[in-house]
Amino acid sequence: MHVLTVLDHPNPASFSSAVARHFMDGATAAGHTVELADLHAEGFDPRWSMADIEPDGHMSAPPDVVAEQDRIARADAICLVFPLYWWGMPAMTKGWVDRVWNWGWAYDQLDDPERSLQRPRSGVLLIPAGARSDEIEGEGYLAAMETVWMKGTFGYFGCSPRKLELLCGATGSEKRRQALLEKSYRAGVDLQPPRQVRQGGKSITVPG
Repeated sequence: MHVLTVLDHPNPASFSSAVARHFMDGATAAGHTVELADLHAEGFDPRWSMADIEPDGHMSAPPDVVAEQDRIARADAICLVFPLYWWGMPAMTKGWVDRVWNWGWAYDQLDDPERSLQRPRSGVLLIPAGARSDEIEGEGYLAAMETVWMKGTFGYFGCSPRKLELLCGATGSEKRRQALLEKSYRAGVDLQPPRQVRQGGKSITVPG
């Protein structure tokens, strides 16, 4: 498979950057080809503006958006890596989702979160988090993330299978951080091929 990793962190020496590298190393070890979209290093503009909208109200595709969509078209699997930020996506990731996965290209049925215009792809979220896992689960944040990201975002992406890995304790001890990097590596090694999903009332399968 060809695997696209989308990284959102301004510091190339960050733990999130290390997570992305370990994931890609694991995917490479498993025989996959890899591609990195480093949103900060590449200067992606996350702002959804009038440049993204034609005068008649239909979504347009500026050159930077087309470039990202071309990357996605090459990919059989997508991994998003970003730190948990106010219990959600940082602005750069959210803007990448807003601008690139636009209406008419990614989806067109607002009443069906499983309906995607894209072919099936495997999806992985690797999310470094400083909070403890019991805090995230006990307060209901994990359930909220799974609904918004697994059913919502990755649903519109057409991702199947989908995996969310919260890397809790990312600001902890060196031993803990190494364990999380190993988990990120294993996520690349164990990456599953796309499987059958429902699109437009039909089931389609793309070989891995």
